[in-house]
Amino acid sequence: MTDRTPYQDRVIRNYYRNRETIAQQRVQELITDIFLASGKKRDRCWDHLESHLRVLGMHDDQIAHLRSLDQPDVLARAVNRLLKKQS
Repeated sequence: MTDRTPYQDRVIRNYYRNRETIAQQRVQELITDIFLASGKKRDRCWDHLESHLRVLGMHDDQIAHLRSLDQPDVLARAVNRLLKKQS
């Protein structure tokens, strides 16, 4: 086990405390990227998006359905409903 400084402990603690907020922001950025991307880049964006949606509490079957549709506007509406439900 490595020794961490108090500063490093604080950074790690703050990251996990704000993990949902970070995930929300990243999901919004990735939705924009999916609107603009195609091909392999779009697939990579979806891969990253899936992990962040899980952090926000979306079920795997919903994520799989949205990915199979591959329609960014439907994805944006679903994420918007998810975030409103959490508020």
